[in-house]
Amino acid sequence: MNLSDEDKREIGQHFVFGFHGHEISEDAKELIEKYHVGNIILMKRNVQSVKQVHALVQSLQQCARDAGHAHPLMIGIDQENGLVSAFSSTAKYQAGTQFPGAMAIAATGDPKYAKECSEASAREMKAVGINWSYSPVGDVNSDPQNPVIGVRSFGDDPTKVARYAKAVGDGLTQGGVAPSAKHFPGHGDTNIDSHLGLPVIKKSRIELDQTELKPFKELIDAGIASIMTGHMVIQALTGDSETPASLSRAVTTTLLREELHFEGVVVTDCLEMNAVKERQGGVPRGAVEALAAGADVVMVCHTMALHRGAMEATYEAVQKAELNMDELRKSGERIIALKREFAGTWDDVLGKPFDEKAMNALQATNKKLSKEAYAKSTALISGSLPVFSSGKIVVMTPVVESLNAAVDDAEGVQRTDNGHVRNTAAPYYMSFAESVQRRTADVEHLVYAADFDCRRDFGEGIVFVTRNADRGAWQLDVLERVRTQASGVPVVVLASCAPYELFSRRVLGVQACVASFEYTSEALEAAAKVIFDGISPVGESPVSNIRGQ
Repeated sequence: MNLSDEDKREIGQHFVFGFHGHEISEDAKELIEKYHVGNIILMKRNVQSVKQVHALVQSLQQCARDAGHAHPLMIGIDQENGLVSAFSSTAKYQAGTQFPGAMAIAATGDPKYAKECSEASAREMKAVGINWSYSPVGDVNSDPQNPVIGVRSFGDDPTKVARYAKAVGDGLTQGGVAPSAKHFPGHGDTNIDSHLGLPVIKKSRIELDQTELKPFKELIDAGIASIMTGHMVIQALTGDSETPASLSRAVTTTLLREELHFEGVVVTDCLEMNAVKERQGGVPRGAVEALAAGADVVMVCHTMALHRGAMEATYEAVQKAELNMDELRKSGERIIALKREFAGTWDDVLGKPFDEKAMNALQATNKKLSKEAYAKSTALISGSLPVFSSGKIVVMTPVVESLNAAVDDAEGVQRTDNGHVRNTAAPYYMSFAESVQRRTADVEHLVYAADFDCRRDFGEGIVFVTRNADRGAWQLDVLERVRTQASGVPVVVLASCAPYELFSRRVLGVQACVASFEYTSEALEAAAKVIFDGISPVGESPVSNIRGQ
């Protein structure tokens, strides 16, 4: 069959693509005008300021209207808060407010913070035209070695994960932004990162029902607007050991649609991740398989050649009757319903000048909420905090490793041959040292690697910062050497990401173990207040020593 212009316009609604730059690019124009792409994802690379994002979204929407789109674009973004916050401010740019991520929010013990922070973040996004947030994370972090979820999860208890994920979904929805629960049917019990390879989860259906699927079932019952499928193999669901859930009809249609009765929009995770990209046929073939599986929207975030390839492969699949246009149109009705609820009409999205005064007032209020939530999240895992004397305090922070592709591998980051980021100290750890400096006169900040020379003066107290030292055990090797050299000097270990290393026998005997659950500057500032200002650490760890150490 030959494809009509109407057919091509329909097909374009079933993709969400990214592009490069702080202004609308020629690639973005081509995607919207030629391929009729109905959804755009903004990445960190597209965010320079709230005012700039507003102008960018206006230009994208105007382009779509001029190209004859019947409905406004869905403008999506990865705004989980915490470490995955594409809209939040950076050391270089002032954009959205930084709020705690999933594990830090869960550490407060109060789902109201999940709802309030998500609604506050949504109001900022909505004010600049973003209407789709790929959040909440519904994954249960069952495996402490998980390299891609970790603190992006609300914890290891599926009941609590469901409660907090629902609160986030409710907050986003009330703020006018469509939530998207991810990564269905569950990415928490794997130690392989789907950015890099294909994770395999070997669980029975009964086990999946008790853990992985529980949060998603509750989110579906609560009416979540969209769900993102993940690139992991779960043989109990897919029936084979090769097909990612995102490309499996048994998962997307049989389980999600027919069994769990999900009626909202299904979007895939980005197909440029190696779990799909390295399959035969790569991203273009993956796009066809995802649509054939029942996905409503296929995500491809980075590469223009792959955007074109995915579109052309889909055209060909329709022409060969491998994909059914009637099914795509039925799927398209769900996309239109999402757009009507969260994007609105052309009058809703165009011709709205940026209200800088209102945004400043909103962000001033949101900053107070963020500080309050972070203050409630810091946890004392063991020991008792020392009262440091007025002498020198040594702050030790680890060299930056690439541990989590969703967090670490921002485009353009320069690395050494062994994977370390080229700058001497990460900006967030520098900000922590500055926080300590504001509280004590004499501070030495040391960046340590595995070969750190411990033959030095460690002053009157040590704050030893770790990052996932359960997976980077060399950090605990350095800690042991430091403690031997600095016998009698009080040591506080601060886990700046997932707190699993604090359950290890290797930290026994240190004065105190504190967890911040993320290494954002805001979380580390809250930890500094606990360690040095006598602020009571009221947070509790949402994960336990699940598998022993």
